Amino acid sequence: MMPFPTKRALRATSLTITTAILLAACANVEEQGVSGSGTHDPFESANRAVHRFNVGADRIVLRPVSRGYDAVVPDGLQTAITNASDNLSEPSRFLNHSLQGNGTGAARSAYRFLVNSTLGLAGTYDLAGAVGVEADDTDFGETLHVWGSGEGAYVELPLLGPSTTRDATGRVVDAVTNPMSYVLNADARSLRTGLNVADQVGDRARFGDTIDGVLYESADSYSQTQLLYLQNRRFELGIEAPDAYIDPTEIDTEGF
Repeated sequence: MMPFPTKRALRATSLTITTAILLAACANVEEQGVSGSGTHDPFESANRAVHRFNVGADRIVLRPVSRGYDAVVPDGLQTAITNASDNLSEPSRFLNHSLQGNGTGAARSAYRFLVNSTLGLAGTYDLAGAVGVEADDTDFGETLHVWGSGEGAYVELPLLGPSTTRDATGRVVDAVTNPMSYVLNADARSLRTGLNVADQVGDRARFGDTIDGVLYESADSYSQTQLLYLQNRRFELGIEAPDAYIDPTEIDTEGF
């Protein structure tokens, strides 16, 4: 039987969420005067240094590994890995939809996890999606947005890529509060980590041409990465920007 979260784990989760709310409140102060289409980048010098590191890591490690992965791993297995990794994210989505007051989204995540974890062979087959119940992606960064937090300053995180102070806070909270962290044993958690890494490598392979174009063919890859990330994220959150921009649904910039 899988263990239930301990009182200590629940206290830690509560403390993390409380801290996130306080940090998000600070983000509102940070972005005074920033419109839906503006960019607040007070850490540009440090961000550019991190960006150079990330591009170097991509060139030396991630890009060649992703090409090897795509060449060696059959498409069907890649899809199974992506499905399994995505399925393990459903409990976290359920939690965030619930915190956002989105009952439909929470029910969708619960249904997908139940169906795909059982009939879908531990999530390797997306049977829920096959019958029209598609994933409704969300995270704690979106939860903070729903609660009224501004996006804060733009930041680029080592290896994780572009983000904002709000979404970086959300990443930490999602990592701590993911219910799977408390119900899986050590071996299963290691497997989950491996699936997530493989899925990210697969994404780098699938969107290789687009990512290469941004990172290695742009006049200023930092500015281009920043622009695409913020447009995509604001589009996901339903924030309307008055100026025209590239349709972010056609571009995947996560994990730069």
